[in-house]
Amino acid sequence: MFSKKIRKDSYGYIFILPFFIILATFIIYPILYSIAISFTKWDGSIIPPEFIGLNNYRRLVGDAFFLRSIRNTWIMWLGCIIPQMIFGLGLAVILSEKKLKGKGFFRWVYYLPNIVTMASVGTLVFFLINWPHGSINRMLMTFGIINEPYNFLQSTLAARATISITLWWMWFGYSMIIFMAGIKAIPEEYFEAARVDGANKWQIFWNITLPCLRPIILYQVVTSVIGGLTMFDVPYIVTEARGGPQTTTLTMVMYLYNTTFANYNFGYGATIGVGLFVLVMIFVAIAFKIINKNAAYD
Repeated sequence: MFSKKIRKDSYGYIFILPFFIILATFIIYPILYSIAISFTKWDGSIIPPEFIGLNNYRRLVGDAFFLRSIRNTWIMWLGCIIPQMIFGLGLAVILSEKKLKGKGFFRWVYYLPNIVTMASVGTLVFFLINWPHGSINRMLMTFGIINEPYNFLQSTLAARATISITLWWMWFGYSMIIFMAGIKAIPEEYFEAARVDGANKWQIFWNITLPCLRPIILYQVVTSVIGGLTMFDVPYIVTEARGGPQTTTLTMVMYLYNTTFANYNFGYGATIGVGLFVLVMIFVAIAFKIINKNAAYD
């Protein structure tokens, strides 16, 4: 009897109901709960949270560590995204050549680091640069490049470069695959017409491939920034949660994690999370405005 009462046009709502249940349970509810907790002082114990109004947000605005974590995150992200986009786009153009032999193998090799977990890569890098017995130090000393072990985590430039290079190595293969899909979507007639007009490969890339890939590039930038602002695993493991040297590799999510789960300040940790959420939303809104503006000229 119950099934007969369900109209056929309601079947679609039944099929999408599990998605909204999961969305509400694991995304919407945690966000709303974090916002509520951000107005309290709470150590995560059974003692109820103490409402303190906007005190956490006043503290966040003038928090030197939070502002420094924003700066650190952007610096390491820029050190990752710029070579990631260059290498990804360059390899995509090269491996999209029809006459290139073995391109399937190279696609697989370049994409392979992306399927390895962040924690595994972070652990590997930690042992490679570990002072004083890391593999890189031993190799450099064996070839006589250095006379004594170099502590990578005592140098701001070396520590940030290590994290940026690691993230670049993990993600440039993913960017390559996305760009290759975009290149495949470009009509072949464009390239044939350019060749007939006598255009060389560089002219074809600059005047056809690159303009046609503009939406893909913007998409990559947006998703990369969202991932960059939530950077956590690699810097946390490589620096052993210290964000060293002198918090110059401390990211926003690392600061959130340390505040919440190391110092048991759940109220202020939730405030940091809200601040991070707002920053991500602001950038996404700006990026989408840029995308829509560019789309209006297409």
